[in-house]
Amino acid sequence: MDDSTLVTQVDVAVVGGGPIGLCFANALSRQGVSSMLIDRQPRSAMVEPGSDGREIALTRASRQILDKLDVWPRVEPAERARMRGAKVFDGQSLFAMQIAPDAAKDEPLGCLVPNQAIRRSAYAALQAATPGQGETLWRDEHEIARFQAGDEAVDIVLDSGERIHASLLVAADSRFSTTRRAMGIPVHTYQHGQHMLVCRMHHDEPHDQTAWEWFGHGQTLALLPVDTHCSSVVLTLSPAEMEKQLALSVEAFNRDITQRFGGRLGSMRRVAEPHRYPLVSVYAERFVGPRQALIGDAAVGMHPVTAHGFNLGLQGLSRLADLIGAARAQGQDIASPSLLRRYQREQRLATAPLFAATLAIVGLYTDDRVPAKLLRKAVLRAGAAAWPVKRLIAGHLMRSSD
Repeated sequence: MDDSTLVTQVDVAVVGGGPIGLCFANALSRQGVSSMLIDRQPRSAMVEPGSDGREIALTRASRQILDKLDVWPRVEPAERARMRGAKVFDGQSLFAMQIAPDAAKDEPLGCLVPNQAIRRSAYAALQAATPGQGETLWRDEHEIARFQAGDEAVDIVLDSGERIHASLLVAADSRFSTTRRAMGIPVHTYQHGQHMLVCRMHHDEPHDQTAWEWFGHGQTLALLPVDTHCSSVVLTLSPAEMEKQLALSVEAFNRDITQRFGGRLGSMRRVAEPHRYPLVSVYAERFVGPRQALIGDAAVGMHPVTAHGFNLGLQGLSRLADLIGAARAQGQDIASPSLLRRYQREQRLATAPLFAATLAIVGLYTDDRVPAKLLRKAVLRAGAAAWPVKRLIAGHLMRSSD
């Protein structure tokens, strides 16, 4: 690369200004580590992001991480919805597998927060970082043109021609990460052949702060409690069926969703515009490379059925930031091969079981063949007592970050 260009020095270059990238830069700053956030979108879009319809189910550990980063206090109380438990239904059966916390501890199973609120709060918390901590530089409305990892630094050139030297390059730019591709890291991709629709709906009957996961013929329904008579509805259908769904008038849409839920919550009425997303799961073959690392969905992009994607991403960024901070405090290389190997090992141990369990659930509950229908009914019955995957999911939701 051309050595005549002025070079900007930074400890860590982070590609992706979403909530994971913002929280990672925040965590680095608190460790006295400088960073540069590189994102295609303008910063004005981060100050007050628009709604994307998604509700994030935060675990106790995730709330603790967000609290340490000064993000959680910036989420308005009205934007936090307690989730007391969850029910899993199959078809028209009235039987449901219950997932609930320990009643004696009076703790919710999780807390639902709009993705929009997390993004806004994460940006505000990073902006309010204490002077004297690690500096955060911004290169919004830019992307990386090329980079090359050397023995002591990663040499990065932006599309503007600016050149950056960083000890570590971190990709946090979604499950479709172009940075991961440029790093040459292969990824296992699972195309689920369905699209997901998310939309807030008002309903006549209360939901009792309980989430629903409902597997039916040719569709999967989820209901995430927002307010006493308001929920975020998640509907998964084939792409062709989703086209028909989105073509319905508001009145027809309301009747259709009410019918899909069997009228169990009375009449349902749309109170926000629906959003549509293709369902794709990804798991990177490696989470690290020479002076390179993946965090968030760039490393592990989960199917939303178990609602753990963002939580695993928070754990990963916190894990990597702590390792970097400890190395800096000891005067060591913050991107040494041993440090990156440790991050990869620990993050794989944290993510692989839930990723595999989620794929198993998706495979079982989206198969409409008779043997699969019989098996999932049996699994639900057994799970009411002690289904390993159920215990894994509930335990993850309730786990502390200590």
